[in-house]
Amino acid sequence: MKHILVLGAGMVGRTIAQDLSKDSEVTAADLSVENLSKLPESIHKLQLDVKDEVALKQAVKKFDLVIGAVPGFLGFQTARSVIEAGKNLVDISFFAENCFELDDLAKRHRVTAVVDCGIAPGLGNIILGYWNKRMQVHSFVCYVGGLPSERTYPFEYKSPFSPIDVIEEYTRPARLMENGQIVTKPALSEPEILTFPEIGSLEAFNTDGLRSLLFTMKYIPNMKEKTLRYIGHSEKIKLLQAAGFFSEEELTIHGVKIKPRDFTSQILFKTWELKDGDDELTLLNIEIEGTQKGKKRRLRYLLLERTDHQARQSSMSRTTGFSCAAVARLVLSGRYKRKGISPPEFVGEDKKNFEFVVSELKKRNIKLNFYDDEN
Repeated sequence: MKHILVLGAGMVGRTIAQDLSKDSEVTAADLSVENLSKLPESIHKLQLDVKDEVALKQAVKKFDLVIGAVPGFLGFQTARSVIEAGKNLVDISFFAENCFELDDLAKRHRVTAVVDCGIAPGLGNIILGYWNKRMQVHSFVCYVGGLPSERTYPFEYKSPFSPIDVIEEYTRPARLMENGQIVTKPALSEPEILTFPEIGSLEAFNTDGLRSLLFTMKYIPNMKEKTLRYIGHSEKIKLLQAAGFFSEEELTIHGVKIKPRDFTSQILFKTWELKDGDDELTLLNIEIEGTQKGKKRRLRYLLLERTDHQARQSSMSRTTGFSCAAVARLVLSGRYKRKGISPPEFVGEDKKNFEFVVSELKKRNIKLNFYDDEN
């Protein structure tokens, strides 16, 4: 039996640990005793501070594979430490740093490290990687969002991730590919309205979600990723940003120094906290246009997932976690063993890998609807 260490026992980390424990021996590590206490008895628990590099490298020694499910601001250094320890890694921390900065390190240590392995980035990359090998792609658009089923004042939003990571998504400039050139636009820019069955109208705005695709798929002339929210959400975020609530510049208040962003994240955590049992949904809409054997093709993938109350799993933890777990199984089995840093699009290039990920999601009642204009 394989032995897996999941670093991070938050909402998504717990789902990954539970799924992988079906056919492997799993240990979940977290600094929070409360997070660890929410895991079933079948999963081993380890209290660990991943910022302690010595302790982290010691902890990973006996495992066949490590899953990185820590907050983004901890992700890069955690991944570096795991790679330096010579352990294969599948990561969903979505750290802001360029993943390929760790490529040479991973190759020197003969490590397979699949990063950004969630839903988007993640599943969306796998889909594009598959089709990029089979047609001339001219355009790729990814619309994705996690939303509460009930629209609650004032933000009509609940976060399955750390509020700090969401604020980062709202403030980091968005990189897009337009006419073969990387262009940078403000996050939250170019809003548009889209309508989806069962959901209704949502707004979509630019965010920096293309990440590795800007470099691995640089011959696709047009690519963009947009985040989906209920209409009006982005304007509220822009007001906070314009007023300085996301600033990193310290203020002194009654002799105490504090960064507005830290203060704001604490306030928003109470408003945005997604609690166990809350009704929410995840929506992914992928659109790919191009030519194949001289014929134009327009492909679309649509995924809509809701809270699984019986399993006590959020839709975001399921779509992110099960995508990660599927790739983890590919790495564990040796079916995917490319050394170095691998964004998910590399995994999707192989038809068998692509079909395995889709089938794993289907087994877990996550349906990926496919539409082909040619048919």
